[in-house]
Amino acid sequence: MYVTCLDLEGVLVPEIWIAFAEATGIPELKRTTRDEPDYDKLMKFRIGILKEHGLGLKEIQDTIATIDPMEGAKEFLDELRSITQVVILSDTFTQFATPLMKKLGWPTIFCNTLEVTESGEVTGFKMRCDNGKLSTVKAFQSVGLDTIASGDSFNDLGMIQASKAGFLFRTTDKIKADYPQIPAFETYEELLSAIKEQLKK
Repeated sequence: MYVTCLDLEGVLVPEIWIAFAEATGIPELKRTTRDEPDYDKLMKFRIGILKEHGLGLKEIQDTIATIDPMEGAKEFLDELRSITQVVILSDTFTQFATPLMKKLGWPTIFCNTLEVTESGEVTGFKMRCDNGKLSTVKAFQSVGLDTIASGDSFNDLGMIQASKAGFLFRTTDKIKADYPQIPAFETYEELLSAIKEQLKK
């Protein structure tokens, strides 16, 4: 039995921090896991920028309320869920993901949690576990499940390479060049077709 593990941002929905960077006019916040492989370093950088500009959870959630899934994402996810188990593995946070899960038809997501004060200041973050995506894929495999994985960023490479089949989706030219052995797709039709082929094996 297969479980298909998908990244969220850049695969099903636009990058939240990029949208927030554009909404606030703070270009430094456009830095994502496509640019910075060290997630701990990236998040500490982001929290520092938020503090510097006096921005908190409410401002980020106001931006998230304006974000819709990528065109065709819900239809892709609906069809995929009709043929295989699907879990979204994301390094985002429950406080960000919930409204987006509603727009995607409430798929299962495993993600992390922000530490937020009563006033709404973001003071830290709690990771669900170390190497959340890879650890979860290995956990699925440990109970007899085969995994298929797809994502677009550095933090997806572990789960992609550890899975029976793994695919890059709308990734960067650098990641494609550095990992030419991983099939890379640009459309949901291509990705769905590749997953279907693997499910037959």
